[in-house]
Amino acid sequence: MVSRKEEILVKLLALLCILAPSQGKGQRHSFPYLRPASSFSSLPQTHYYDYIIVGGGTAGCPLAATLSQKYNVLLLERGGSPYGNRNVSYMQNFHISLADMSPNSASQPFISTDGVINTRARVLGGGTCINAGFYTRASPRYVNEVGWDGKLVNESYPWIERRIVHFPKIGPWQDALRKGLLQAGVSPFNGYTYDHLYGTKVGGTIFDDTGYRSTAADLLKASNPRKLRVLLHATVQNIMFNTQGQKPKAIGVRFKDELGHEHKAYLNQKTAASEIIISSGAIGSPQLLILSGIGPKEDLERLRVKPILYNQHVGKEMLDNPMNSIFVPTKKPVKQSLIETVGITKVGSFIEASSGFGQSSDSIHCHHGIMSAEIGQLSTIPPKQRSLDLARSFAQTKKDIPIEAFRGGFILEKIDGPLSKGQLTILNTDIETTPNVTFNYFSHPQDLRRCVFGIRTIEQILRTKSFADLSDVHNYSSEEVLRMSVRANVNFIPKQTNDTKSVEQFCRDTVITIWHYHGGCHVGKVVDQEYRVFGVDGLRVVDGSTLLKSPGTNPQATVMMMGRYMGVKILRTRLGRAAGV
Repeated sequence: MVSRKEEILVKLLALLCILAPSQGKGQRHSFPYLRPASSFSSLPQTHYYDYIIVGGGTAGCPLAATLSQKYNVLLLERGGSPYGNRNVSYMQNFHISLADMSPNSASQPFISTDGVINTRARVLGGGTCINAGFYTRASPRYVNEVGWDGKLVNESYPWIERRIVHFPKIGPWQDALRKGLLQAGVSPFNGYTYDHLYGTKVGGTIFDDTGYRSTAADLLKASNPRKLRVLLHATVQNIMFNTQGQKPKAIGVRFKDELGHEHKAYLNQKTAASEIIISSGAIGSPQLLILSGIGPKEDLERLRVKPILYNQHVGKEMLDNPMNSIFVPTKKPVKQSLIETVGITKVGSFIEASSGFGQSSDSIHCHHGIMSAEIGQLSTIPPKQRSLDLARSFAQTKKDIPIEAFRGGFILEKIDGPLSKGQLTILNTDIETTPNVTFNYFSHPQDLRRCVFGIRTIEQILRTKSFADLSDVHNYSSEEVLRMSVRANVNFIPKQTNDTKSVEQFCRDTVITIWHYHGGCHVGKVVDQEYRVFGVDGLRVVDGSTLLKSPGTNPQATVMMMGRYMGVKILRTRLGRAAGV
């Protein structure tokens, strides 16, 4: 018989599953340009392209769609299709996608050396297929600091929004957060807006009102299908270079298909303007550069990779926005919601919330993998003995829990622009091996101060009238609230005995990620302002690895915009008015 305490603990821990990381109603899509990588040999024998894009993710899809208006484009995606995958398509299955640890899952889990559970997208559409769906633009100040053309930025965002973005109909939980933020002083209320403004707002979402998700893959519907080829399960091994000229020039890629067979695809050599564009994300892009011979000398020598260009900045200054959350038990079950309302403070902390638990016919009899509560037990295991295999074995012992067991939600705080930095370490020459990644959460004292401010703000929100109708949490002491949340936030960081006495210690012990990691190929160090890789020709990197700071409260809007923006800019540079965009 399960005790009342055990039942309550199970409820608290299982609610972590709602955290993470649209038009249409789940219909099957048929795109003539989507093919398995193994079909490459059956394509016409002229395997020469004006652009080869490595990575069909958040930036790669809009980039490919735009460039295909005028040029022949090959888009290589290591994952599969999001279409027909209910775990990707439906909000109620959000947690299942994150928990899926199978070899071809849309979400590829890893654990940073800090002990924080994380994930990489492995699907056409990238992170937009596995995230919480929130859509919000970067601020004008951010755009100016990056050096983008403001007019083109303001043309590129709407191109995304017209196709895949909606405003949500917020329910009681998100409305309580909205009111609580205002009552706690995070004002004014800026309404329903995509804009990044101090105060409280309701942002956009890529889920429609039925809970169906649109993704960056849907932006490929705006492509010219006669000029676009998308190969799924195409894992690029390295970039090929011609080293006979003054500078090395990228000429093609070597990739493996889903059967393990190797292929080569080449750029059109009739024009010097043809390029390979890497859009493989903050982990995949620096990893591919290093395995192609561009990176720190010590890494290339250790891996015995033939050097093309030494650059000590590749894979360095990796950043992740630390997130901490407070669990809020509710009097009654609350409807599932992901991120919809946000409080943007002037101290550098964002306040968001999620609620409920999306049980469905797909999940009611499933354990929830790395998002399951039981893996919290791994915090008692020495760091070098922790592994995803061990997490899986714990997860498989979980019993079925009915939907009635889940009552509550989380209020989250995320640090804007963390100053703590880490690095990426390539383990071997197998591109399918996720590198070791270290983010050094809270190693900079300012990040810790911002976390404390965010947690204190959440405590104020919980004392407001708006939450009294939903929860009795206002009757709990601050220490009791923190104690519940320590158990609900699952990571592999050993807990301190005094973790609820000090908010600083609470921040360190319960840090998790909201999957906004970036860096590794920074502008000014690895690429120039046009995202061309320093020291070589015919190669760019266009994705979140180039960002010095995560834009807005959620980066997906700006990374998709970035793909469209660079596609238009490249077309206009080559064709002028004839670009037609």
